[in-house]
Amino acid sequence: MEELRGVFGTSSSFTLRLGQAGFSAASLLFLCFHVEFYMYSAHCYSITVMSLVIPWSVTLLVVDAYSLLINCLPRQRRIIRIIFLGDLCLSYLSLAAACSTASVTDLLQHAGGSMCPIMSCNGFRWSAAMSFLCWSLLSASCLFNFWLLPSL
Repeated sequence: MEELRGVFGTSSSFTLRLGQAGFSAASLLFLCFHVEFYMYSAHCYSITVMSLVIPWSVTLLVVDAYSLLINCLPRQRRIIRIIFLGDLCLSYLSLAAACSTASVTDLLQHAGGSMCPIMSCNGFRWSAAMSFLCWSLLSASCLFNFWLLPSL
């Protein structure tokens, strides 16, 4: 059988997980640099979701690295199903977090300068962008693992 790219245990999956962890950490950093983030529930939600994505991605990153190191692909249906469902849930949550952060930031920007200083709004925008990038990588790994399920 031809090897699918992005499937759990491959080097492209390792790259996807590395990107997910990096973008979610960047999203957290952009939000946490500003003291005002706790005033809006959308930003707190984004921090919560990105705080869930980081350990999920890092754990699977380590497992991907180990499977690449020993040259053994984990192809058990139950494991792939759990990874698919975890990626699916986290991709929906991260999309919701990215959209809510972006919409609150846009609303604050149009409300006037007193509601959102330039530096805070820029940080919130960058956080939303990093959340969207994290979502795109999560949904890609979800789809790749979904394509693998019928062949197991």
